[in-house]
Amino acid sequence: MIPYGRQQILPEDIEQVVDVLTSDFITQGPKVPAFEEAIAKYCNTKHAFAVNSATSALHIANLALGVQSGDLVWTSPISFVASSNCALYCGAKVDFVDINKKTANICPEQLHKKLIHAKQNNVLPKVLIVVHMAGLSCEMERIYQLANEFNVNVIEDASHAIGGEYQGKKIGSCQYSDMVVFSFHPVKIITTAEGGMVLTNSSKYADKLSLLRSHGITKAPEKLSENKDQPWYYEQQSLGFNFRMTELQAALGLSQFPRLDSFIQQRQTIAKRYQKALSSLPLTFQQQNSQSLSSYHLFIIQLTESSPINRKTLFNRLREAEIGVNVHYIPIHTQPYYQEMGFTLGDFPQAESYYEQCLSLPLYPDLSEKDFNYIVDTLTTLLSQKL
Repeated sequence: MIPYGRQQILPEDIEQVVDVLTSDFITQGPKVPAFEEAIAKYCNTKHAFAVNSATSALHIANLALGVQSGDLVWTSPISFVASSNCALYCGAKVDFVDINKKTANICPEQLHKKLIHAKQNNVLPKVLIVVHMAGLSCEMERIYQLANEFNVNVIEDASHAIGGEYQGKKIGSCQYSDMVVFSFHPVKIITTAEGGMVLTNSSKYADKLSLLRSHGITKAPEKLSENKDQPWYYEQQSLGFNFRMTELQAALGLSQFPRLDSFIQQRQTIAKRYQKALSSLPLTFQQQNSQSLSSYHLFIIQLTESSPINRKTLFNRLREAEIGVNVHYIPIHTQPYYQEMGFTLGDFPQAESYYEQCLSLPLYPDLSEKDFNYIVDTLTTLLSQKL
């Protein structure tokens, strides 16, 4: 089966991990801060905190912003459930902003309307979590303007988007947000097996993130309230978690990091080839814009009304042909857990319409010419005749 995504692990990656295994530190050593420093420098951001998953990163990002019971957090219905679950972990309530079907990202116009209505009813969110779907940046300047107007904090869920750009700056710069979250899951752009990271330019949030990811404990002398002259002394100053990244993971990330830009270039090349090869078929592609450079974590197509077959049939036929297509994503508000909260079908029509037509094609740097041509030929055959 040709997978929709696949990590690239080279001998040098394995060597770096083995070196850590035979070193003095397999956790809480020098590799994690080195990985954080590399990503922060790449994104031109002041602070970066590596954690064990992007879900944990989203969780502590919300906590650092003070999200708690009684608060409201908005996000996109087209994402993995972690984008909204992270607010529930904090005791907050969740709502969604419908997408622009062409981009699969939060629609600024829908956001503006919802903010006006929320202000009128005194139910404004504390935090907006925007999702850069498939690696394409949301319209962050406009979204940030609206967030400032209505006094809402912004987290960028950039789990798909490391290496992408917006207005000529790397996603992760926090130019239009309080914090940015990356994922290093195996199907993402670079991997640490599992892992994530939070970036911010705020020293205040950085202090909170540092405590939250490691039990709420600090050993930094300048931050201790007493016993500063005792070298063994540490203090728990808040209720934190064990969300630390291991040295093994960071070593893999550091080994992968120099290939990040080449991975992006390869993904963009494959995406452009898909667009050219499939341009005559009854489908559309995720709409790009001149301000953004997508990292193309995913290559998403949407079937049009003139398609001779529906999405389910196409999915099944491609899987039968050993092509591992997937669907990203089932709208969060349609999940049973969320429907128990009161969400129903019809709440976010653009997201639901997108879901009924979307399909993710295999895309990763090592996708071979043979496999690419096979995918294109199979898809062309299936969408060029009545089955």
